[in-house]
Amino acid sequence: MSATPRPLEGLRVIEMGQLLAGPFAGTILAYFGAEVIKVEPPGGDPVRGWRLMRNGTSLWYRSLGRNKKSVTLDLKSERGRELALQLLDTADVVVENFRPGLMEEWGLGPEQVKVRNPGIIYARISGYGQSGPYANKPGFASVTEGFGGFRYINGEPGKAPVRPNISLGDTVAAIHAALGIALALIQRARPGCGEGQVVDVALYECIFNLMEGIVPEYDGLGIVREPSGTTITGIAPTNTYRCDDGKYVVIGGNGDSIFKRLMTAAGRSDMAENPAMSDNAGRILHEDAIDEALAQWCAGHSSVYVIDTLEAVRVPVGPIYSVADMMQDPQYRARGLFESVEIDGEPLKIPAILPRLEGTPGRTDWPGLAVGSHNEEVLRDILKLDDAQIAALHEAGVIGV
Repeated sequence: MSATPRPLEGLRVIEMGQLLAGPFAGTILAYFGAEVIKVEPPGGDPVRGWRLMRNGTSLWYRSLGRNKKSVTLDLKSERGRELALQLLDTADVVVENFRPGLMEEWGLGPEQVKVRNPGIIYARISGYGQSGPYANKPGFASVTEGFGGFRYINGEPGKAPVRPNISLGDTVAAIHAALGIALALIQRARPGCGEGQVVDVALYECIFNLMEGIVPEYDGLGIVREPSGTTITGIAPTNTYRCDDGKYVVIGGNGDSIFKRLMTAAGRSDMAENPAMSDNAGRILHEDAIDEALAQWCAGHSSVYVIDTLEAVRVPVGPIYSVADMMQDPQYRARGLFESVEIDGEPLKIPAILPRLEGTPGRTDWPGLAVGSHNEEVLRDILKLDDAQIAALHEAGVIGV
């Protein structure tokens, strides 16, 4: 039985980024069926050597490089750039996350490519975007998370802002890039169109896009939202509480009827029936007292007891999971969030890529493979080079030696 067709099958994507934002956008597209050709320098994408390793390659890369065809080209060489341009002639989409202007310097910028391939969708990911006074600043995710407003509100009042132990800005930018590419593909498919366009993704703007009501609250009332630790400003109760087994639970009791059920279950019917706490505005005025009552209740019970008790009365509650907890949980397994691949005969689990499409789901066909694994296929079948030409590229170091 043949595998279910995926929505991006038949599309060719050239991925010319390194590290995370561009490559993760490519991962999303490849998971949903696009032919993604990853152009790497002869030594490979640096992320192949990042973090924890097994058999000489980062375990992270096995996930990030899934379903991609790796071809090596030295883009600093004229011949490497010529071959890259020929690849772009065949592409529906290109994803790049080099510093703004570098692709133009190499003769591979959107206007240069569009002359030869007017239908190409050109996705560009950078720290600050392709225009504006900061366009040429270095833009790592850590810096743009601060510039985009996230770090300011993340942490405890009066303490240094906290960073999450993931590259949040890169991943959010990659998702925005994939969304922009999908929108551009829909536009290109409209009758009488057929033209591609540039998708300009700035890391700080993707973080800014997460800022909810912060802008109108400031402009309308002059209020700057500040960090609030484990709570969220203006909504109560929603917090993290420590139980007597040392584990933490998250409780979201900020609906009016939910609040009544929560406080009744916690043995505080006085609060549940208090008219002064019957709506969110009132609960904000009494937030400290409500949090203290819930903290005391949780501290006297195990996390299992707290979760079971609140779930029984349909109050949103849950544990704080590590990856070890995730991999043991039946909900994660039932939803197929771990896929198994094989690396040199050894099994490895990698995460599924979302969103979930019922009729045309994505899938992992192979894990990230060795650098240059598809050189022969790409050079011969797509670029139509013969043995002598490929040997000359090896000799010149254009595709490695």
